[in-house]
Amino acid sequence: MDPEALRKICLSFPGSYEDYPFGPETAVFKVRAHTAAGARQEAKLFALSSMDPQDFYVNLKCEPSLAVQLRAANPEITGAWHMNKTHWNGVRLDGALPDSMVRDMVEDSYDLVVAGLSRKQQAQLGWARLGAPDA
Repeated sequence: MDPEALRKICLSFPGSYEDYPFGPETAVFKVRAHTAAGARQEAKLFALSSMDPQDFYVNLKCEPSLAVQLRAANPEITGAWHMNKTHWNGVRLDGALPDSMVRDMVEDSYDLVVAGLSRKQQAQLGWARLGAPDA
């Protein structure tokens, strides 16, 4: 996994975009959806990364019980620095984890964030929760 591969994964999801609110060293990937009024757009963070090949990591949202399991099984996964460690994992991207696992964790983070949006916003993104009844 390299910074460009992570960028490609993060930007592959509907409504996702890249921002640099903390300076050029830290990429923040957000999902954007229209508010109920439809005029303004609301953005929610789903990934934050150093994008530095020498110190490459990404912070990802994670369901709390899964976060504990992932940290116990993988020394590359810890509580995310400067974030709520109950809900966010810090993932060191030094090649020890398979790219497919990283992609799954990014997708899970995106899904958790989109699940918190309104049904209308989810529909605008073309996202549907598995097993959810049609509205």
